[in-house]
Amino acid sequence: MSTSTQMLKGILEGCLLAVIARGETYGYEMIEKLEQFGFHMVSEGSIYPVLIRLQKEGLVSTVMKASPNGPKRKYYSITPAGLEDLTDFQARWKELSRAVEALFDIDLTQGGDC
Repeated sequence: MSTSTQMLKGILEGCLLAVIARGETYGYEMIEKLEQFGFHMVSEGSIYPVLIRLQKEGLVSTVMKASPNGPKRKYYSITPAGLEDLTDFQARWKELSRAVEALFDIDLTQGGDC
């Protein structure tokens, strides 16, 4: 497993909630939306276990709908609990990203003392 894939595993739940919060969507469409934001390493095999967990935890709800191109699709919508979880994730992410940016904001050519 690549390093970027391992890092993504830790944030995929929050990213999927953010995509679903933008409007009802189905699995493959979520992958396409994530790719639009630069997440090119996400596969169907990585999102479906997370989506199942989100549904079990009551963070998303699902409904089956007819597809114009074949079998029915499972559409996901965010629940009020999911919105709360997303808000918490965003706060934790901002805190973590500020800390990482502060750590990386050093001049390595000058020895990089902290």
